[in-house]
Formats: sequence, C-alpha cells, structure tokens
Amino acid sequence: MTRPPLEVADIVRAQGNHFIRTSCRWIHWSHRKVLLAIARCRTAALGGHRDQCGRCGYRALFFNSCRNRHCPKCQSGARDRWIAARQSELLPVPYIHVVFTVPHHLAHLALVNKKVFYDLLFHATAETLLEIAADPKHLGAQIGFLAVLHSWSQNLLFHPHIHCLIPAGGLSPDHTRWIHPRYPFFLPVGVLSRVFRGKFVSALQRRFQQRQLIFPGSLRPLQNEKAFRAFLRPLFRQNWIVYAKPPFGGPHHVLGYLARYTHRVAITNHRLVAFDGEQVTFRWKDYAQGNKKRMMTLAAPEFLRRFLLHVLPRGFVRIRSFGFLANRHRTALLPLCQRLLLQYPQPPTTSTSTPHLPTCFHCPQCGAPMLRVESLSAWDTAQLLHLRIQLDSS
Repeated sequence: MTRPPLEVADIVRAQGNHFIRTSCRWIHWSHRKVLLAIARCRTAALGGHRDQCGRCGYRALFFNSCRNRHCPKCQSGARDRWIAARQSELLPVPYIHVVFTVPHHLAHLALVNKKVFYDLLFHATAETLLEIAADPKHLGAQIGFLAVLHSWSQNLLFHPHIHCLIPAGGLSPDHTRWIHPRYPFFLPVGVLSRVFRGKFVSALQRRFQQRQLIFPGSLRPLQNEKAFRAFLRPLFRQNWIVYAKPPFGGPHHVLGYLARYTHRVAITNHRLVAFDGEQVTFRWKDYAQGNKKRMMTLAAPEFLRRFLLHVLPRGFVRIRSFGFLANRHRTALLPLCQRLLLQYPQPPTTSTSTPHLPTCFHCPQCGAPMLRVESLSAWDTAQLLHLRIQLDSS
C-alpha cells in the first residue's frame, strides 16, 4: 500500500498545540499523550534503524514508530503479529459476524464512563450470545467467539459497538460432538436484541447502585435514583440493533476478514482528502443511505476533538475472547473442537473471498525482504539528517 499524501500526523503538527491550549478545560493527559505520539511517529525524534536487502544490498534509513494503539500508522504491524498468533485457533467451519450496538440515548453517559460502559458492553454481549446459543431451542451448544470494541461511526462521532466473530456451531453440553447451526442466520437477531437490552440495562442499574458511575456537568441531575430510572425507561421502548452478516467462509478466509476489524483506529490516513491548515476533508460512508460514499469537511479543532473521543482508558483490553476460546478454556477445549470437527465435518457452504493480509516491507529494487542491520538513537538520526541536508545543499 502506498503512503497517503496526507496523514493525521500532519493535522496534529499543524493544529495540535493550539487545540490543546483552547481545550484545556476538558482535555486529559491521555489525549495529550496520543497527540504527542502521533506527531512524533516515524520522525527523527524517536530514533530509527537502518535496513538492508539480503539479496541486492540496497540500504535505507527508517524512523521508528510510536507504537501507540491510537496511531493510524502503527497498527499494521501489531495487527499482523496478532493475527498470525490466531492461526492455530481457527476451526474448519464457516464464521459469523455479529454486531451489537447501543442506542444513541446512552452516548453522553458512556463518554464520561468509558471503562465501566465498555466493560458492560463486553459482558452483556458475551452473556447474551452464550445464553442464547446454549438454549436447545436455538443451538444447544457452547460456542466460542472473538469480540472487538469499536467506538466510532464513519463520521468520527461517538458510537460504541462490539464486533463478534463466531465459528458457526459449538460443543454439545457433554463435549462429545460438534453441533452445527440449524439455521443459516446462526442465532435469531430479534431474540439476541431483546436479551442484550435486558442484560445491559440491568447491569447499568447495578453499576448505578454500586456508585460506579459519574455524572458531571449536564448529567448531574441523574445522580438522583428516580431521575436515573426515568432516564433508562425510554430504552425499553425501542429496538436495540443487533446485526448478523451471512456466513463468509472457512479458516482460509478468516484472517483477512479479521484484519479489517481487530486493530482499526477511528480514521485511517487513506480516508483523508485535503487539509488547508484550517479545515480537514475526509471520505466517509453513509450507512443510513445505502453505504453511499460522501465527503465531510470539519474545522481542524473539531476533527481533532472527534478523533480524541475514541481514546481508550489506560490499559483497557479492546479485543477479548469468550466461550471455548476464552483464555481459561482455550487450552483444553480448542483441541477438542478441532478433533470433533474431523468426526463431524460441516455441511457444504458457499463462501466469499477476502483480501490477503499485508506482507512485510520488501526491497523496492529486487523485492526481497529487508533486514535490520543497525539501530539508531534520536541523536544519531538527527545527525544523519543534518549531514544529508548539508550534502544536498553543497
């Protein structure tokens, strides 16, 4: 993939300091840390390394990455390493993609209680899937799945939701056979939606009673229990959105599919179109209008504000596994699933293709892999750049 002509880092370097000064009333140290990391990423400030082609000897200097999980440039390497480690966990069955989201009515409360709210979202999603799948009326099996938190919509507004990737089927209650789904849609989304709503709202009420929620600013009246119950009441008058995509193929398709979701950030550099120093234009898909592609232009401070809405709480794990893929069960149950699937192979299905995973950096001259031959400190890279400037000007 070619380097985009415009990056989030360009906007941060041009407007970051001004944005911090004008946003001092709400900006947190974690936001400053993200902006600083993005601004310094792959610059001489972080040092670098010299790579050499093992075939033709071509040499090149590269600056180090910041490795911040919110940086648009630093996710491909982490994603590829994570996905490579998942290869042994894939099962020879179709996979289902299910998305759980919450009403916009809860957005402000979620934004000021991120850690509590995101944990609730994970737990309510997992409990819903495990409970409905275990019901003999639907599947009657113990399932395993991967869940990934996203907090953004295409226009960068706050929209927390969970993407779940589920092998189609599960272990029988006595762990003696693999049970394949009886319906093409795996589990009924209407039932999932109602159970998810009930579990989430009930858990949110418990967190309120345990005084784990905060209510700053305009939310302060909700500290009163009666007001909080009235705030939650409209949630039962609307359908919560749970979306299940059709099965998309077996294990040889899953890695490419995972690459779309696991290590994404709020916006990629390739969606940026223009920046004139004051305003930012980027591409987005309008899902409400049939995925129509549109352009949006925002003032740079508003763009940065929306981008920072999606900074995760410190140490928060946004990729989690449940069921027989959970850490405490995976070692014993995953090999069992693989053995049972040899005895009970899945029925034939149609599958769709997915993009290949990106490969490591290769030599631009001969295509062979580049190997690191020297690590350089920030001072070393600064001296090399200074020397290069002198040579170019002479």
